[in-house]
Amino acid sequence: MSAPAATGPRPHPSGDEAPLVLDTAPPKTLGFRDQFSFWANLGVSLIGFSGAAAFLAPEGYPQMSLIAATVAITVGTVVGTAMVAVSGLPGAATGAPAMALLRGLFGTKLSYLPTGMNIVQCVGWGVFELTVIAMGVEKLTDGRGPHWLYVLLAGVLTTAMTLRPLGMLRILRRYVTIAVGIAMLYFTVQLVRAGVPDVTAGSWDGFLPVVDASVALAVSWVPLASDYTRHSRSTRTAFWGALGGYSTTGIWCSLVGILALAQTKADQDVFDTLLGFTAGWLFFAVLVIREVDQSFANVYSTAMSLQNFAPRLDRRAICLAVGALVTGCAMLVDDFSKYESFLYLIGSVFVPLLGVTAVDWFLGRGRTAWNLGDDAPARWAMLLPWLLGFAVYQLINPGTIGWWADFWTRAQDALHIHPQTWTSATLFAFAASALGTLLLVRLDARRTR
Repeated sequence: MSAPAATGPRPHPSGDEAPLVLDTAPPKTLGFRDQFSFWANLGVSLIGFSGAAAFLAPEGYPQMSLIAATVAITVGTVVGTAMVAVSGLPGAATGAPAMALLRGLFGTKLSYLPTGMNIVQCVGWGVFELTVIAMGVEKLTDGRGPHWLYVLLAGVLTTAMTLRPLGMLRILRRYVTIAVGIAMLYFTVQLVRAGVPDVTAGSWDGFLPVVDASVALAVSWVPLASDYTRHSRSTRTAFWGALGGYSTTGIWCSLVGILALAQTKADQDVFDTLLGFTAGWLFFAVLVIREVDQSFANVYSTAMSLQNFAPRLDRRAICLAVGALVTGCAMLVDDFSKYESFLYLIGSVFVPLLGVTAVDWFLGRGRTAWNLGDDAPARWAMLLPWLLGFAVYQLINPGTIGWWADFWTRAQDALHIHPQTWTSATLFAFAASALGTLLLVRLDARRTR
């Protein structure tokens, strides 16, 4: 197995913190509890609470029953989280961050294409998360105080966390996860005491769309996973920590959102419901502060991605620059209607990319012949199944960006492809790219023999 850079991995000087440059061997200090806690915190999100309406009443379908939504969320979250856990295995095995791993799949120069897309995605979601944190603080303060100050404070905290990422993960395990668990338990108990609606009232018609939405929510972390699993003591620790942590809290978060939505008045939102409980402000404040780990992950992974372009650049300098950029943009952006759709479009490229990566890692050259060095040769053929999967995704879900959606809608009509209730953009795109890669792997094996 080639090293993440041409000169080979050098020993890390301290042994307890993430390396500063790409050609330094990462410390393998994270156990199961560290990985579980990290992914469990990412599974809880203010967006997960506020997005409950999409699970109870998916667009174009009648309202789901509580039991139908629960089963759909559970299935989708577990499937999506399994994809995330699988995507982190190469990082745990090689010690390379996520985008540097793509040198082995595509070659160094070609890996710059998905790396650039991931940078755009991570910066965008970092801006979005800082805005969400500021909005959460405004809920706690009834809109008092300047919005820019809340964004600035969240940005400073986010950036500080990226300077010592492994130390931050240890803090999450020891303190934050416990506080978040208590807050989630408190809201669950209060919502159940307030009354659970009839769990069978409603439809099952939107079951598969809700499954697909739950899968998509989880797989957004696929292109970031190896940035954190690379520090795991073993691949088993990385896999089960991610799968257990994120799926547990991701399901829990969505169900709390659904229960809160069922008790929310027409002129309010789910946050008003949570804040209406006795001492609700205290536990809601815990969840708002915890949201910073979402912005942390996006800023830190942006730095890891940039090191694929500049392996010798100190990650601390990159993190400071990216943190300042994300914070500055969050102060300026206040309309996410089209911005969020663009981020989802960028994110859709990583579902088929996982199909290509997973098949080549387990069945192709991955575990024995990936070259992760600066001189890794281009593998042009591997672009084909990736593009195939991306096309399948767009044909099923063209999105909402005007000209882009119009193009793929016309392509649907020309090819007589019209999505049905059972078609999943995420799963079909993954399957198409995986099957295409399997064909290439078998052809490559025949040439080798």
